[in-house]
Amino acid sequence: MTASQKEKPIAVSHADPGLAEIARELAAKLDLPLYEPGDPLPALLLTLTPERLELRQTGKGAAGPLFVDFSDGAANYRRRQGTSRKEAIARAVGLKGGATASVLDLTAGLGRDSFILAGLGCTVQMVERSPVVAALLADGLERARQEPALAGIMARLRLITGDSLEVLRTWQDEPPEVIYLDPMYPHRSKSALVKKEMRAIRLLVGDDRDSGQLLAASLKMASRRVVVKRPRLAPALLGPEPNFTISGKNSRFDVYLILNQRCICSSLAEANSPPFTGGAGGG
Repeated sequence: MTASQKEKPIAVSHADPGLAEIARELAAKLDLPLYEPGDPLPALLLTLTPERLELRQTGKGAAGPLFVDFSDGAANYRRRQGTSRKEAIARAVGLKGGATASVLDLTAGLGRDSFILAGLGCTVQMVERSPVVAALLADGLERARQEPALAGIMARLRLITGDSLEVLRTWQDEPPEVIYLDPMYPHRSKSALVKKEMRAIRLLVGDDRDSGQLLAASLKMASRRVVVKRPRLAPALLGPEPNFTISGKNSRFDVYLILNQRCICSSLAEANSPPFTGGAGGG
């Protein structure tokens, strides 16, 4: 996700006395308070259990715990059923035939789309700026690496914790072929917050406010295309119009082809330049 973190009441806790020291270390690493019985209950608890790391909402009407699990749940169900290259996300990234791509996912979140792309053979570097969400994602990746059936996919996934714009600014590797963005959309109605993970993550990080900047920086970095996932009826991000769109039931993918964008920029620069009146050299 690409939102600037607002301060939210959150603390680290544990569900087993044997995990107390690990919880203390995690709290120090994330610069969060350690919740102790008797303390005022925060809105969110990042809780260590014997099985996994969970984000728990507290208070009346709180949803169940949020955690990352690649060995079970919807993402792995799709993998076991055989994620098709005919799916919208595969077509948006450009996975025709047996093609793969190097992908930089700048808004990793819970990693589901990155997992799907890695399952289709892409090498994916995931960037997550929220340290808490990144901790949940790292925990899920570590547990998935213990699953032999997922070894190949996990070998193609790498997590970077940091600000996406800063990652792009300091990038020194080969440019990724595809940059993938799924920014948090600023919904206004409660009906738009049905999924428990969206409620918890929005409470934690708020809405994304720098999506336009991220798109502009991505268009300068990617070598083939930039793909932006949006709610089906949401407007495109501020910036150039996408070259084409692939729609699904609840979301769509706006695709920006890099060669096309650079040709447009080059043509505009040429049209606005003064006429050539001579130059150095002789004949």
